[in-house]
Amino acid sequence: MEKLADEKLMARFQKGRLHAFEILFARHRNGVFRFILRFTRNRETAEDLLQDVFLRVVAKKDSFQQRSKFTTWLYTIARNLCIDHLRKMRHRNAASLDQPCKPGSENEVTLMDRINSKAAPPDQQAHEIRLRDHIARAVDELRPEQREVFLMREESGLPFDEIAAIVDAPLNTVKSRMRYALQNLRTSLVAQGVEL
Repeated sequence: MEKLADEKLMARFQKGRLHAFEILFARHRNGVFRFILRFTRNRETAEDLLQDVFLRVVAKKDSFQQRSKFTTWLYTIARNLCIDHLRKMRHRNAASLDQPCKPGSENEVTLMDRINSKAAPPDQQAHEIRLRDHIARAVDELRPEQREVFLMREESGLPFDEIAAIVDAPLNTVKSRMRYALQNLRTSLVAQGVEL
């Protein structure tokens, strides 16, 4: 059976076919979740926002224009919800179990990071956690406009033209932000002592 394009599935969903929405959800939930998780750095918040994104898709299904790409529309919703959430969180200082156990230490791991995995030996896990922490720290240091382009491209695999539509910026600006993000990540990782 031929894989239907997202836009055709959305058209079917707009006509009341719930199975089309189920396919869209299954197809995009992991990518949207990873994007939100990297944006918010909190698993519980990311799970909540993921639900909000798809609830918004259901609620606003009739506003989707068939001439638009579904992923552009979807990630615009996700990005806007993340930005709204971060604005709200600036006014709160509550600690989370998903925050680093010892902020500022060499090994900023959460309880989730400490769950044992049978996939790799402990020394390799420790190295991967340290590397992941270095990368996360470097990503966090990026300017916001560079970070969001980097996350949309690397975490969600979106093409630059879609990212440009989502952030409402010219394509060359988005590519420039990505180039600067990569340069700044490299500089930050070298400064942290990570061998590239």
